[in-house]
Amino acid sequence: MEEINVNNNPMPRIGDKAPDFEALTTQGPLKFSEYNKGSWVILFSHPADFTPVCTTELSGFAKEEEWFKARNTKLIGLSIDSIHSHIAWVENVRKNLGVYMKFPIIADLDMKVAKLYGMLQPGESETAAVRAVFFIDPNGIIRLIMYYPLNVGRNMEEIKRVLTALQTASKNSVALPLNWKPGEKVIVPPPKSLQELDERLADKNVELIDFYLAKKELAVE
Repeated sequence: MEEINVNNNPMPRIGDKAPDFEALTTQGPLKFSEYNKGSWVILFSHPADFTPVCTTELSGFAKEEEWFKARNTKLIGLSIDSIHSHIAWVENVRKNLGVYMKFPIIADLDMKVAKLYGMLQPGESETAAVRAVFFIDPNGIIRLIMYYPLNVGRNMEEIKRVLTALQTASKNSVALPLNWKPGEKVIVPPPKSLQELDERLADKNVELIDFYLAKKELAVE
């Protein structure tokens, strides 16, 4: 069956190169590939400025910006609003909530970026982006995608957990089990040869549940 989205292009998938774009943001003009260079990026969309759920979400991202920065991760938001609306909203949130959304927010009035990333989903809305979250690694590869509907806010703790898990898996060449949190054991990839199996059976640092399922603790840095 042919895959269709609003701009007749396949929606980005996990493992794809993140589509590049240039856009006007609250921090000025931005080319995404340059913004992404050398760091992780979390690109997230919201339906509209001056709306209650979006205000809780983007102020939540702003409160955690230093946490993300410490993990070599940049934030960038998007909605189908004008740059003037974005600026007014940022100032409104700073005035009323005491939270300053310093990360760039893309003004996407022509819906170019929203369409490029499959953020417009007609079954939900044809004019407002759903609550999408793209985790993009320093090589520009999409590593994980989350989608939420217009009426349900995201879970910040899960976003932070997922980023930590992705970075841990990449750095240590391991997998992470259900509900994994930092400090818990990780899953060692299954053996690919009999020699690797014998090495695993002899490794005293591995918790061997079965030959295909083994866990270990990561060294504390």
